[in-house]
Amino acid sequence: MEPYASGYPLFSNNRNEKLTRAGVTYIFKTYVELARKINPNIIPEMLSCHSLRHSKAMHLFQAGVNLVYIRDLLGHVSVQTTDVYARADSKQKREAFEKAYVETKPEESRTKSWEKDRNLLDWLKSLKK
Repeated sequence: MEPYASGYPLFSNNRNEKLTRAGVTYIFKTYVELARKINPNIIPEMLSCHSLRHSKAMHLFQAGVNLVYIRDLLGHVSVQTTDVYARADSKQKREAFEKAYVETKPEESRTKSWEKDRNLLDWLKSLKK
């Protein structure tokens, strides 16, 4: 980073200093409260800047973006840290299970092989006596 870059922040506070995490959180909470006044039903109780970060990462992952690119966007050192998004995506897990699911319950209309075995049926009936 160039030495003069910190003197010209892209986003600044009311003192023209770079925006801090606390400043971003303050602005975020202000707008969350305004949105709750308009429609309280669509704003979750627990909402933070990190919620937005996590949501964006999940949307990127669900859209098929490689975890390596998501890692770079989030600034994670290791892709293992970013892997939490892959493990957390229950929708994709459900869809994968649905694709892999094989019907184990036989169709009702099919005659079972043991029902055709006359000897077996006679033997089963004899146990009832």
